[in-house]
Amino acid sequence: MSSSVFPLPRFLSLLHKNTKTLVQAKQIHGQLVIHGCRDNSLLGKLIGHYCSKQSTEGSKLANLLAFPTFSHPDKFLFNTLLKCSNPEDSIRIFAKWVSKSSLLYLNERTFVFLLGACARSASSLRVGRIVHGMVIKLGFLYNNSELIGTTLLHFYSKHGDLRYARKVFDEMPERTSVTWNAMIGGYCSRKDKGNHNARKGLILFRRFCCCGGGVRPTDTTMVCVLSAISQMGLLEVGALVHGYIEKLGFTPEVDVFIGTGLVDMYSKCGCLYSAISVFELMRVKNVLTWTSMATGLALNGRGNETPSLLNRMAESGIKPNEVTFTSLLSAYRHIGLVQEGLELFESMWTRFGVTPVIQHYGCIVDLLGKAGRLQEAYEFVLAMPIKPDAIMLRSLCNACSIYGETTIGEEIGKALIEMEQEEKRLSGDECEDYVALSNVLASKGKWVEVEKLRNEMKERRIKTRPGYSFV
Repeated sequence: MSSSVFPLPRFLSLLHKNTKTLVQAKQIHGQLVIHGCRDNSLLGKLIGHYCSKQSTEGSKLANLLAFPTFSHPDKFLFNTLLKCSNPEDSIRIFAKWVSKSSLLYLNERTFVFLLGACARSASSLRVGRIVHGMVIKLGFLYNNSELIGTTLLHFYSKHGDLRYARKVFDEMPERTSVTWNAMIGGYCSRKDKGNHNARKGLILFRRFCCCGGGVRPTDTTMVCVLSAISQMGLLEVGALVHGYIEKLGFTPEVDVFIGTGLVDMYSKCGCLYSAISVFELMRVKNVLTWTSMATGLALNGRGNETPSLLNRMAESGIKPNEVTFTSLLSAYRHIGLVQEGLELFESMWTRFGVTPVIQHYGCIVDLLGKAGRLQEAYEFVLAMPIKPDAIMLRSLCNACSIYGETTIGEEIGKALIEMEQEEKRLSGDECEDYVALSNVLASKGKWVEVEKLRNEMKERRIKTRPGYSFV
């Protein structure tokens, strides 16, 4: 039967509804082959289903659809394969194809999906730079460049290379609201000491408003800007931006993302009354909205009201998640609410059914350590069902140094160094571990061991980093 009389809607329906397993997808694939159907929309959906199964067999079948045995791959199916595969597979597929064929066969969408894969892969900065060079060589960046340029911005921002992201942004001849959002969001999402990136994001937002070339800020723009303001604690600027948001027509009563951003901004700027006002006005609230409000209460000295807010949250049909408890425990740790933090940690599983992860355990250890309850923190670490990480042990070791608890501090310091040596990696934090252990040993008068430790640092070429101040 030819593809012209083939009942395509029937198979589209099957692909939409019934491909819950790899076996069902293979059955539909077989029917398409039997009837000689080469409709790209069907084959593209089938590639998406195969890739979503996350199996070796599914990946092979997806590759078989995109790469026919006796002909060049169809551009649409090749791009679909790059889009739907996991990032590492997408990069590998592209590299294998480029090594055998001409780059001239590829189109703009190919590089958009490939750069997207590089952005999602944490170890692909170098690969992305190579792809950037290919894009320039083929002339895609200067011919209808908005899509590729915006993807490049996203790629460099994801990898923290904001200098190069800004270079791409400044060289773009035309910019859409998505382009501006990518650059502003890149600045606002990379928190740094001194909030330099947040400040750059606000400066760029001002430029956007003044000379955006007829492009208006969107709700995404305003959420990024509110994040930058909350990082810097600029309440007056935040109030002005709130007024501008209302002028643009993004009312927090109906826009849950704008409303959540305002609640978070007012809470972190210390204006809890305004945060509560916006929160109560919101008709739709998601888990992040409730989390921001609960965290705001804790940060502003009203942590005793958090349990009742969590009860309201559960009654509204929204269940607290891991992020909710991480945010709340971090706030309790910040202001020293020890008993409240312990009770909240206990209620995670017993009341809300959320299993604690390493971040939650780390917050409790840091909370107890800052309160000077070092023996309790040490016993808590020993009783943990999961292995403590270096960040948690480092926090406890620093607390031992502050409170002069040399016995526990020595044990934790030695465990940290053993952990680093087992992983066989030299990080910037390793010198801090040696220095912390050295200080603990020195406070106990163990000068022979201090000298031995310092000699080990010299042998391993570990240098202490000099201190600095923003003043």
